[in-house]
Amino acid sequence: MVFHLILGCLAGFLAGKVMRGEGYGFIVDILLGLAGGWVGSWVLGLLGLHIPVWSYFITAFLGAVLLVWIVRLVKGD
Repeated sequence: MVFHLILGCLAGFLAGKVMRGEGYGFIVDILLGLAGGWVGSWVLGLLGLHIPVWSYFITAFLGAVLLVWIVRLVKGD
């Protein structure tokens, strides 16, 4: 569990930097990474791709990028 929290935090931080340039702030970036892990796993599962636990960071990063993209579409940024 702690492993997923740490990787989720890092993935959210990185996704915030990649998608926005400066991120959304420490707390929101962490939440995006954590939610991104769940969303990324869900989307990849729908596609029939099952990612091993050791690649959770990649899954969380991709999910966080997807969430940031959706937030930007909704906000009109």
